[in-house]
Amino acid sequence: MATSKKTSAKTTSAKASARNTDSAPASPPPGGLDDLAARQAADTQTTSAGIPHNANKKAEHGLANAKAPPEGQHVEPPSDLPTASSLSEGNVSPKTGPAVAAGVNRTVEPLDRVRVNSDGERLTTNQGVPVADNQNSLKAGLRGPALLKDFILREKITHFDHERIPERIVHARGSGAHGYFEAYESLADITRAAPFQEKGKITPVFVRFSTVAGERGSKDTARDVRGFAVKFYTDEGNWDLVGNNIPVFFIQDAMKFPDLIHSVKPEPHHAMPQAASAHDTFWDFASLMPEIAHMLMWVMSDRAIPRSYRTMQGFGVHTFRFVNAAGESCFVKFHWNPKLGTHSLVWDEAVKIAGADPDYNRRDLWEAIEAGEYPEWELCVQTFTEADADRWSFDVLDATKLVPEELVPLRPVGRMVLNRNPDNFFAETEQVAFCAAHVVPGIDFTNDPLLAGRIHSYVDTQISRLGGPNFHEIPINAPVAPVHNNQRDGMHRQAINRGRVAYEPNSLGGGCPFQAGKAGFVSFPEPVQQDEVRGKPEKFAEHYNQATLFYDSQTPAEQNHIIAAFRFELSKVTVPAIRERMLSMLRNVSEALAQGVAEGLGMRLPEPMPRALDNPPQPEVATSPALSLMFRPGEGGIRTRKIAILVANGIAGAPIADLQATLLAQGAIPRLMAARIGPVETSDGTPLEADVSTENEPGVLFDALVLPDGDAVVQALAADGHTDEHIRDQYRHGKTLLALGASVRLLEQAGVPKDGSDPGVIVLEAGVSDWSRFIEAVGKHRHFERETDPPLV
Repeated sequence: MATSKKTSAKTTSAKASARNTDSAPASPPPGGLDDLAARQAADTQTTSAGIPHNANKKAEHGLANAKAPPEGQHVEPPSDLPTASSLSEGNVSPKTGPAVAAGVNRTVEPLDRVRVNSDGERLTTNQGVPVADNQNSLKAGLRGPALLKDFILREKITHFDHERIPERIVHARGSGAHGYFEAYESLADITRAAPFQEKGKITPVFVRFSTVAGERGSKDTARDVRGFAVKFYTDEGNWDLVGNNIPVFFIQDAMKFPDLIHSVKPEPHHAMPQAASAHDTFWDFASLMPEIAHMLMWVMSDRAIPRSYRTMQGFGVHTFRFVNAAGESCFVKFHWNPKLGTHSLVWDEAVKIAGADPDYNRRDLWEAIEAGEYPEWELCVQTFTEADADRWSFDVLDATKLVPEELVPLRPVGRMVLNRNPDNFFAETEQVAFCAAHVVPGIDFTNDPLLAGRIHSYVDTQISRLGGPNFHEIPINAPVAPVHNNQRDGMHRQAINRGRVAYEPNSLGGGCPFQAGKAGFVSFPEPVQQDEVRGKPEKFAEHYNQATLFYDSQTPAEQNHIIAAFRFELSKVTVPAIRERMLSMLRNVSEALAQGVAEGLGMRLPEPMPRALDNPPQPEVATSPALSLMFRPGEGGIRTRKIAILVANGIAGAPIADLQATLLAQGAIPRLMAARIGPVETSDGTPLEADVSTENEPGVLFDALVLPDGDAVVQALAADGHTDEHIRDQYRHGKTLLALGASVRLLEQAGVPKDGSDPGVIVLEAGVSDWSRFIEAVGKHRHFERETDPPLV
């Protein structure tokens, strides 16, 4: 009886003490009680007692433990009560929902958790209050003053006033899409990175293409580097491969990045020019930074004005590390090669497109995906050892240098397909946050001093742009891998963490979340024994060998375009001394290049710029065909090529309908173009309708042009000045023209030679319907053999 009373008293005491948060008995509470609070106290005691000391503390020390850290100490609680925030979590409402299951973080679930479909729904405020009248503000009488208590108007206007967020300082103008990466084979022998662990493995991706210098509302076709950033949503976390369409960069050290961007942005005293490098401050900076020479070759080439995001390469720029499960490392460089081949615009075309359609590349990407013509790239890697790198004449940690494919061939490892456009541009493309610091186990950094700065800078800028440290919780940025850590609070926090433990080590949460040990990200233990200095390695001082390599590897047409680009850009410079410095730099790259630019500027060649390295090393490779755009023509044929077919009243409709159907079957986008949109009267009754006009779609927006047969039709088109503009732009820009029958007179009127020597100017007799020559010519993209400087037409 006494024992029973003693047990009862102990139970009562345990129940009473469990209802307090500021003190507890000296002895542990008994187990097996039917009281929820007492059971929580007892189970919490059991869980905490399961970790009598920090067993991992000893493993925090020593090199061996640093290379292979142990898994964190943890125990499994006897129930879910010790880790609960509140015993009331079982009280469910339509808002709270049920208690979250162990290991669940719903902020990383698929995007459908935040998609909104308002079909068939009534209008509400942001608080869910139905809006009776969305046409008028609340007033004192029909003609009276608006009232301050109109909370519906205030909410609507206030939200509108705050819809914009700060744009990116660089890469502000961009376009994006969802897709997937598929591995060709397992790369487990050289990396433990999740996307490469087995053949056929699929990893979701989001890709953003961008220009660098222009603001968010600038044109797509500016001469500029293009960003090529890929976010891999791997099952071991997000990996951001934040690269460009050019494999090298302007500078060697992140210390100079603000200077570079300040120089190329609009000049601060008058905020001009927009999205352009053709001004004093950029070329002043460039002319004093000889390491920029290699990058300038790329930026002054047609690489800087791509025909489409779908037809440009992408590069990781820096040298990274692959690390396998055994901790063995090799160097790696990443390359994206487009299935459609590498194709660009020409400068006159790019300038005209900027006025006709500033969204040219954005529209092209969107329309291709909507049409089911999903863009595809092959991911290739160059892998090599530190011993290999040490033997070369250049330093692989120098971002102004590439590794020629002749030294290390490309190894295809997978393909990327973009197959879904965003549902909402702002929520996805604008709010996506790429960070060079986002890597996964199996990918690691090197000591590239430019990369070191990017690792910090990208995270830092997202905090400012997206309003705080929780930008990773924005749905487009959230990983698909589980997220569990002790980071809490901050602006715009979305995760509601269960329990009271927000630190490690702990015993109250059973030690969870615990460190993953060697299953987690372990930095490659690169030995470092150096003095702490500000400086550059001696190999960084060689600035011109690879600039020469690039220029000498171009076709004659591409070399002419580089000369013309330098001529244009430097002609915009108002200070002759800057031009002279640039010419002296170019003499160290190529005498022919420097001479061509000087002649275009009416200048004599100055003495070559003194080199930073008196005795530059002999380069391993003199020419590399892979550096030319012509090296990768692609396998697309005429798929997604836009072709304008001019029509007018009186035209024979059947041949035009046959041509349009043939081109469409080949994957092209043939559009009927007339002076005005609408139905076209045909001589044979075949129904035709022009969906585009000569005034709303200039010829520069098309890849080829078809001129129709028929005397009356030709006479009508000849009287329209737009016709000449379309023909001349097509011819000047190296595109294909097809003249049917009598329309040869339109070529003559525009001054286009028709002697048969140009494979891109095709004349067919009336009634001929063999379109094969035309299709083959369009598939070549450009016919640079017709180019002259100045242009003939």
